[in-house]
Amino acid sequence: MSLQLAEQFEANEQYEQALEEYKKEFAQNPQDIALLERLGHLSLILDRPDEAAEYYYAILQLDVSNSLAFEQLMSIYENKDRYKYYVYRGNKNSIEGKFEFAINDFKKALAHIDENEERQLIMTHLTLANLYLKTGKRDKAIDEFNLILEHDGVPEEVFLQLADVYLQDEAYSSAIYTLNKAKEKGYDNDHINEALAAVYLKSGEADKAIDCTKNELVKIQCLLEEGKSDEAREKLENLPEEYKKLPRYFTLMAQFAYTSKDFDKALEYIEEYNKVEQNSPLTYQMRALVYDETGDQYNSHLNWGRYNMLRGNNDVAINDFMNAVKIKDNDVNVLFSLADMLTEMKEINHAAEYYEKIIKIDSKNKEALRKLAQYKESIGDYASQTDYLEMLYVADKRDLAVLKDLAAAYEKIKSKQNAIDAYTKYLEMCNDEVEIKKAQDKLNRLQNLAGDSDESAGLIDKIMAFFTKK
Repeated sequence: MSLQLAEQFEANEQYEQALEEYKKEFAQNPQDIALLERLGHLSLILDRPDEAAEYYYAILQLDVSNSLAFEQLMSIYENKDRYKYYVYRGNKNSIEGKFEFAINDFKKALAHIDENEERQLIMTHLTLANLYLKTGKRDKAIDEFNLILEHDGVPEEVFLQLADVYLQDEAYSSAIYTLNKAKEKGYDNDHINEALAAVYLKSGEADKAIDCTKNELVKIQCLLEEGKSDEAREKLENLPEEYKKLPRYFTLMAQFAYTSKDFDKALEYIEEYNKVEQNSPLTYQMRALVYDETGDQYNSHLNWGRYNMLRGNNDVAINDFMNAVKIKDNDVNVLFSLADMLTEMKEINHAAEYYEKIIKIDSKNKEALRKLAQYKESIGDYASQTDYLEMLYVADKRDLAVLKDLAAAYEKIKSKQNAIDAYTKYLEMCNDEVEIKKAQDKLNRLQNLAGDSDESAGLIDKIMAFFTKK
């Protein structure tokens, strides 16, 4: 009843009474965005901008991308609080993917922060840091993080995030400095110390890492890194059973076996790790290291290639895969990986060479045939495009898309009768009325063309064989 009464009051321009009735309804439905919009709208009509802002802010808690709420909040604060105005405008631009505009907004917001509002300063710099990370401007992001660290009350997560940025850049000393600064600021806890241990391990300072960690598995890794294999083995053997199901346990057992030169056992543990952490870069890195030691150059290059591909180092990955192919060139999966990466890097001509290698191994590989047909069409070699489309058709006579492309390809090479045969076959199989009409129009046009085609009898005989096979 409250909702109907509220709507009636609002229709009669009795806004005060309408607002009260909407509040009653909202108390029963606190997740209703439409009610919040009505409450915000009426609050503005009644010249209560602060109250309206609360309602629009509540909408954003339920729907972070609500454009109406952002627009209204920006309107409320435009002439009242420039800091909030730029923050809401920056958040709106950020959500819409307009990161450069958002950066400019938050930089403007900084100029309107009251000198006593330290929390606003911290949060604005933090937002800028994350926006710079999104746009690939890591140095500027680091500058923003470091500006934050000079203040008191900085959240622990900021230190951890900055340390992680440094760690990704392999700036280990900077990451260590940041985490030690966190300890100085009062965050001498397990989160910080375990992060510090991880950085020390990455930087090759296992003796310092072991002093920071409480994690038994990390301690074992430190011992292995220090060459204390016997001590590490004793700890591994005495671990509680629950530890022996963790991914890190398998990597440690693989590392221990590797250190002991038991490479077969190392590979077994790497496979166990891969079962729980599928397609992890670490799996391929560990395998590559084992194959390096055993002198298996093919598998070494192959796994380094997979590792670098997953890490986004495509140039390095391509080089690894090429070296693998030089040793053995009949692995279709490797050839596909290489061809696909070359295609992604716009080296289409080079990629085509590897798709052709795939066809030599598997003449009915539809994906490779399709890629080659597209490539030949892109360079205007329609005769070769037709050859590959014919092979595709032979591989799968029910593929309507291929049959349609083949018909069009015959037209390009002026093979009239074969185009007629292909369109006829297409019409026999197609159920799409729109596509049927298009194909029928093309067929009619071809049949009405005067004169014979230029195709050779040999070509007709070859292609007719394809269409007569049911």
